[in-house]
Amino acid sequence: MKILDSLVTDRRESDRRFVIYRPEGEQDLGEWFANHGVDVEYRPLPADGPDPFVAIEADGEFVGALGVDELTWLTEPPIVRPGEREGLSEGYRVLFDLFDETVFTTMERRQLLAVSREIEDRVYRAGTGTFHVSFQTLSTFESQIEPYRRLAADTDVDVHIHGLADWTPPAIPNVTYHGYSESALKRYWVLAFDGGDGRAQPCGLVAQEGSDGYSGFWTDDAETVKEILTELAEG
Repeated sequence: MKILDSLVTDRRESDRRFVIYRPEGEQDLGEWFANHGVDVEYRPLPADGPDPFVAIEADGEFVGALGVDELTWLTEPPIVRPGEREGLSEGYRVLFDLFDETVFTTMERRQLLAVSREIEDRVYRAGTGTFHVSFQTLSTFESQIEPYRRLAADTDVDVHIHGLADWTPPAIPNVTYHGYSESALKRYWVLAFDGGDGRAQPCGLVAQEGSDGYSGFWTDDAETVKEILTELAEG
């Protein structure tokens, strides 16, 4: 998977910086931020000051601020199926946008699943287009059959599921399976969506499994998504 490997390597340099304003002794989020490839600085707040917050900089410029409580919630998101969201999608999209194109390390499966849900929700709302997903092994897809059955039934999206052929999944209209007897793809949890007819919402996730979790990145850059789709199509 040379393309996937190179995409992760090319994004190792972070252009994000987070300045956390908090009273002394408050919760330390430094390790979590470090796992997402961003620089962190702490600055004190007086005891009677505002609630703790995070100022975000990109390429040396201020781009926004977020309350620490809200950010903590986003780092431990509830897992909600596509099409079942109300406020969650908007809230979690904040995190998706903040860390777009930055490399994460040692991400837990629950957090990674929440990012996947954000992408699946975009696919569901777009309703058209081509969507490729690598579950590493086809047996991993077994627990995801119902949401993908619903996605295929409720939309005109062309869905492709990739994975090591260790299980025979059921036939689902508009879902095509790509099972491999041996493939480097088994190291990767990958989602890539071309954006639908209007190509307005391309997005993707590349996560490589290691001994201590997953590392990789997510993106809404159309050219990057195109590269991911090309790699998946070639198997």
